[in-house]
Amino acid sequence: AEAGAKPYRDKWSFKEILGHLIDSASNNQQRLVRMQELPHIGTFRYSQEHWVGSQQYGSEPWSDLVELWFRYNRHLVHVIACVNPATLEHLCDVGDPQPVTLKWIIEDYVRHVEHHLRQIMPEAGPRP
Repeated sequence: AEAGAKPYRDKWSFKEILGHLIDSASNNQQRLVRMQELPHIGTFRYSQEHWVGSQQYGSEPWSDLVELWFRYNRHLVHVIACVNPATLEHLCDVGDPQPVTLKWIIEDYVRHVEHHLRQIMPEAGPRP
């Protein structure tokens, strides 16, 4: 019940935060794979509010969300480990002023996950 509670009407619950991380995994998997295929894949953005809202993560069992997030990220660890180093400078437009590299996508994904996990589990503390 606590995981589904919204701290404020306009803030995500823990379930919605974890759902957002699942969406991020899904979208970033596409980037990780596609950016190895082409030197510049063009624009690849997603509307996080729409994704979280349309999937109604608040009504899913917490244990299912945790399991899905865990398994998806375990796969992404494998995908990242297999990235061809020659493609790390390939580009994608994610909405920033300049396109970003595959290397940046990988590093930002880890930062993003850590940021949101600290929201769910503040005891995890800052990264050493």
